[in-house]
This record gives sequence, structure tokens and C-alpha cells, in this order.
Amino acid sequence: MQETKLNGESLDILSGNVSKLKELFPEIVTEDKIDFEKLKEVLGEYPEEDKERYNFTWKGKSASLRLAQTPSTGTLRPCKEESKNWNNTENLYIEGDNLEVLKLLQKSYYGKIKMIYIDPPYNTGKDFVYKDNYNDNLQNYLELTKQVDSEGNKTSTNSDTHGRYHTNWLNMMYPRLRLARNLLTNDGVMFVSIDDNEEDNLKKLCNEIFGEENFVSTIIWEKNFAPKNDNKYISTSHEYALCYAKNKNKFSRNLLPRSEEHNKGYKNPDNDERGIWSSGTMLATTFSSKYVFGIKKPNNELAYPPEGRCWRYSEKKVQELIDDNRIWFGKDGGNVPRIKRFLSEVPDGIVPQSLWKHTDVGNNQNATNLVKSIFDGKHIFTFPKPLEYLKKMLVIGTNSNDIILDFFSGSATTAHSVMDLNAEDNGNRKFIMVQLPEPTSEKDEAYKAGYKNICEIGKERIRRAGDKIVFELKKDTQTSFDGKKASNLDIGFKVFKLDSSNLQKWDPDYENLEQTLLDSVENLVPGRSELDLVYEIMLKYGIDLTLPIEEFTVQDKKVYSIGLGALLICLEDKITSDMVNEIIKLKEDLSPEIMRVVFKDNGFLSDSDKTNFKETLKTNGIEEFVTI
Repeated sequence: MQETKLNGESLDILSGNVSKLKELFPEIVTEDKIDFEKLKEVLGEYPEEDKERYNFTWKGKSASLRLAQTPSTGTLRPCKEESKNWNNTENLYIEGDNLEVLKLLQKSYYGKIKMIYIDPPYNTGKDFVYKDNYNDNLQNYLELTKQVDSEGNKTSTNSDTHGRYHTNWLNMMYPRLRLARNLLTNDGVMFVSIDDNEEDNLKKLCNEIFGEENFVSTIIWEKNFAPKNDNKYISTSHEYALCYAKNKNKFSRNLLPRSEEHNKGYKNPDNDERGIWSSGTMLATTFSSKYVFGIKKPNNELAYPPEGRCWRYSEKKVQELIDDNRIWFGKDGGNVPRIKRFLSEVPDGIVPQSLWKHTDVGNNQNATNLVKSIFDGKHIFTFPKPLEYLKKMLVIGTNSNDIILDFFSGSATTAHSVMDLNAEDNGNRKFIMVQLPEPTSEKDEAYKAGYKNICEIGKERIRRAGDKIVFELKKDTQTSFDGKKASNLDIGFKVFKLDSSNLQKWDPDYENLEQTLLDSVENLVPGRSELDLVYEIMLKYGIDLTLPIEEFTVQDKKVYSIGLGALLICLEDKITSDMVNEIIKLKEDLSPEIMRVVFKDNGFLSDSDKTNFKETLKTNGIEEFVTI
């Protein structure tokens, strides 16, 4: 029972307010004090001069924060031809700079992601570290992703000979982690792989973004087991995964399944009807003279604890345990008493430990061999993570219907793991992969095999891995349930690509103003499709991109319905009153709780038509009338 003492003081409002602010913005609280300069920045008021004084800071930190809070002007364009099972999949593969993509996902997936796993660049001096442009990051992305040098090498590595080696890495990670935290559910969790190059900086960064109190654990993964004799000092056999909860009080980690190895110590030598059991010591870890007494054994001898030790239970409790046949004295009844622990009464699983051995979750070589086997023996990708390593995180951090995000998705091991675990436990987890189309080098086997960038590798891996999982399931089908499981498994994914908005921005050519005005009447960017714009509207409205889109023909004009009529989009010209009446009938047929209708601003014959149609729709219960 909780004991409460009244201190005669009224409610500590100040402390309560600090706690509420801390919950909203953990980074503004240092040792229970508010950093008001930081609070101003979070609320959009930035200092004119560099006044950063937090004990973990670096050049460019404020600019990175500002970048994270600057809305993206981009969009995600659907790419059906590179997708798989477009019409029924709930998985996403997004190609683009993950900072811009994370911004675009804020509305549709805010607070909806249960687990995030990322394997970012470790800042080894050879990996690709994306340099954001604080003025126009989207344009920067569109330009940079086309850049390779004359020999096809990547141009954006972050060599330690650069003056801002750690700074560049921190400036890349800071805004992305801030945006990622927003996407987590309140009980969500994030795992970040890292090695010794940036582990200490990453932990400080996560402590600031998530709050120190939400640190869960540092997992140590044994990535290889053979010593490297060419290492100058100590051969490194491990790396880390930092684990943070969005709110540790709400995060509930799952237990790992028990294996036969865990159960092998359980037996039933006395045929106890409660089933197999193992025995444990009855000695306490701390001493109390009250718990020193003799326990009468079946052979009538008394058993005492060793000198300086005591029993764990009181004399009365021991007698209750004996009466319930929960103390074991050996087959002959003359051994030291031990408590019986029945397998049926222990938790259905084991608590995860922080040391993950290669014998349990695989190592670098296992992971490389797996990817090679998927790509016909070709060495397509370096340093992928093992499947079992990711699956263990998924078991700990997710349940059947959760969404998992990986915004440094690389060879898409996370997607592969999600599909594999779903096949094992009949789950319905969904994945969102985000990857920069980082070019492969012309010297690499991947390039020679036709994969010009990392995204092409990731997408092809998901296609091949999904087919293989279904093939294996069907091969092992024993019952109709197994067959149904194979056909229901979601191995598809919708591909979207980051691009500039589909809507023309006002950028007049003053040398040819007349033509500019004529061009502005058609407000779609040339070359963009209606479907591009439909998805941009969904994104800006915060609608899940995997929701099915129905198409209706109304008065020979196309109307898109999303969410069973919750949003209707018509991008046609010459909207008529007959068509508006048909839309009202459509509302009656679909019966959504609310309906919003989107038209092109120049889709009406006149301004008066637009005004009249708006009033007609409002009179018939359609409150939101939007033009673009």
C-alpha cells in the first residue's frame, strides 16, 4: 500500500507546469530547470546571436533545429510501376531525403508509429553523410542526389580530415531524430544502431530529444566472433543499439519466447500434478536472525541455513509451502530444502538481456550471406544487419498490427524482418521504409548487376524476400489455416518518391509576363498526373497513404473517393450544378460521418458558380469546401 504524508502545502503548481512542459518538450529541461532560451526556439523564436550555452552543443545546432521545424514544400509522388501489390498492400517504400520525408509524414503518421529502427551512417569517414541545406533543402536534395564524381564515386562522404567531422554528423542526425520522435505512439520505442565512432554523441543527442528518463538500454551486439589479427590495438567484436522509449512509463516491452534450452532444467521427479518444475535456493540474500530456524525434513532431521545466512521465508510461510508440496527435499527426503518453481506458473517468456550474442541473432557474415543468397550469390550490399537481430527488436517492441518505420533503410532488412516475423506469428505489422537514392559506385558489384542506387537494391530485396517467404509457407502448408496465412501475408509495398510540389508556385518571368499569366491558369506542374495531386492532397490532409482510393464517374467527370467518402477530390474543369447534385447523391450513398470536397480553383466556369456550388454543398451537409 502506498504511504502518503501530508505536508500542509497546497498544490505545487509551478512544479506541475514544469512537468507538463517537460512531457511536451523534454529538451528544454535541464536538471529540472527550464532553459527559456531553448523554449523560445522550440516555440519558433530564434535568437539573433549565437547564445547556445547548453553543455552539449555544437556549431549549427540552432540551424538544425530551425531546419527540423521548417515545413517541407515537397510532396510524395506515387510510383505504381515500381510497387508490388499496389491495390491491397499497407506497406510503404519512400525514396528521398529522409529529413524532407519525415516532415511530410508528420500529419499522416503523427503518433502512429510503434517502433522505429534506424541504422544511420556511423561516421566512419567513408560513409555517405547527407549535408542539409538550410535555405532550400528540397532543392538541395534534388541536385545532390544526381551528383557523383567523374569516376562514379559518391561526393558527400564525411572524412575525418574535414574540420567539422562530428559537427556534420550531429547536424544531420539532430533534426531527423527530433522529427522521428513525433511519429512514435506514446508507448512507442526507438532503436538506433551505432558503433564507437559516435555512440557517446548519439546517447547525448537522444537524452536531449527523448529525455534521459526515457533511456531503456544499450544493447551490445556481437557482430563478429573471430579476432582480427591486423587490428593495431583491440579487435572490436561488437557494436551497439541504443533503445529509447517515447515515454518509458507507457512503454511495455514484450517478453522473448522461451526456447527448449530455457526449459531443459524443468522435470517432474515426484509426478506433481501441476507439471514440470525446477528447484531454486531457499536462502535469502540479506540476513535476518528471525529467519534462522530449523526446517523439519521428511527423514525427521532438521535443516538449518549455513552460518551467517538465513531462510528467505518465515517459519509460518515455510510450513504453508511444505503443506502445498512446494518444497523439495530430494528423492530420499534428506537433502537441503529447495523451493519448487513450476513452468506453468512462470511468465510465458523471458526478459530480454542487453548482450545479444551472434549465436542468437547472427553476425555480419550471416547477414551478408543472406543478402547474397537473395541476389543470386552477388555481393550487392555491404554490412547489412542480420534478420534475427531485427526480429528480436520487433518482438520486444511491437505487437501484431503495429507500424514500423526505418528511415535509413539501406538494403531493407527491416522490411524483410517484418514480413518474416508476420509469417511466423500470423501478425499484420506494417512497414514504412525511407531511403535516400544514394548512388552505387561504378566499381561495385551492385552497379554492375544493374542497381544504380541503394533504393533499387532495397526494393528488389523486398520483392524477392516476400516471394520466398510465401513460397516457403506454401511448401510447408499442413492445414487450410496455413494456406490462408500464406495468401494473406502482405508482401507488397507502395513506392513513393520525394519531389517538388505538383502545384505551380508563383514565380513570374517579368520579361514575358503575359505568358506567365497564361501558364498560371493551369496550376499543375507540367508532367504531373492527377494521381500525383490526389496523393499530395492526402498527404497535406494527414490521410494514411495506404488507404484505398475509389474512382467514380459523375457526369462524365472523374471523382476520387478516399476513406469511404470522407474526402472527395475532383480535378476536372467546367464543374456544373448537375455534377454538384450528383456529388450530394454520392454523399447519401457512401454515408461518411463527415465529407470534404476538393476542386481545382480554376475548375469553375465563373466565380459566381464557385460561390453558388459552395453554398449548395454546405446546405446539404458538406461543410468543408476546398480549392487548390
